[in-house]
Amino acid sequence: MIMGKYRNIAVIYGSDSSEWEVSCRSGEFVASRIDGAEYNVYEIFARFGNWSLVAYRRQNSMRNILPEGARPQIDKTDFSVSLKGEKIRFDYAYIMQHGNPGENGLMQGYFEMLGIPFSSCSSFVSAMTFDKFSCKNYLRGMDCVRCADDIFIRRGDNVTASDAVQRLGLPLFVKPTDGGSSFGVTKVKDEADFDVALRLAFAEGKTVLAEKAVSGREITDAVYFNGRELVALPVIEIVTEHEFFDYDAKYNGFSREICPADLPEDITHNVQEVSKQIYRRLGCSGVVRVDYILAEDGLYFLEVNTIPGMTAASLVPRMVRTAGIDMTAFLTEIIESSENR
Repeated sequence: MIMGKYRNIAVIYGSDSSEWEVSCRSGEFVASRIDGAEYNVYEIFARFGNWSLVAYRRQNSMRNILPEGARPQIDKTDFSVSLKGEKIRFDYAYIMQHGNPGENGLMQGYFEMLGIPFSSCSSFVSAMTFDKFSCKNYLRGMDCVRCADDIFIRRGDNVTASDAVQRLGLPLFVKPTDGGSSFGVTKVKDEADFDVALRLAFAEGKTVLAEKAVSGREITDAVYFNGRELVALPVIEIVTEHEFFDYDAKYNGFSREICPADLPEDITHNVQEVSKQIYRRLGCSGVVRVDYILAEDGLYFLEVNTIPGMTAASLVPRMVRTAGIDMTAFLTEIIESSENR
């Protein structure tokens, strides 16, 4: 007998962004680790409005993969599917779509309108945190963390390379204000490279951030609500062979993730406490990862990831393992602690 609040869990992956393949790997990993003794698990591939059931695992049963051409479409009017003559209504959504529409609030808004609980932040919080400039503005007044100087650029704005270098110095970063996996991000070390970096960033989004490069150690921490309190997982330090933690470094082995980070105990504790304060300040839900630069003059906020990567090699699963938490139990806490917003 299923004892949890929910019966039919839909794990949604794929996306309309450049991160869709990573999203699939994250979603498949999450679906494989959700407790099969407690829930029925259905995997939905959603990309550019085409939502189809690609696999499912009934309670205490093996995973069934549906062949292409025989994958039923999801009925978006009530978030259900017809499978072998049976209408199945999903009563919980585990969103694993990196980028649009799963991380920018669109998918969350859909579930909010239907009254279906889901795993991530609300539509408003998702939209606000997805935009790096908006998110930084929410945090600038906090005493516990710093934000690097930046310039917000919308397509058509007259911001020249010399303007950016004069205000921010070199090196500087040029990045889309939304998106993830470091798509469209460039570390600019020469003023002559600024315009090319700008074009690359605009290829990924409508607005861009030029940001002062802060020298220091790149660290990250994740926070989640376990139904009783906020829990900060072990801190990770990222050491990369590249100029920064870009896509290649993230997914093709050109970095080391040291977990737990080799930091003094008081600094580790401070990072964890700051992460929880940011989680509360932004009104987050589910599991959220916060990225920082630990510089000589303090802790600098980089960004919030409200749908962090969840492949077997991703940062949050590594934190969970280091904390000695069973991944299935961890996902159950995320699911059962969610609320119908």
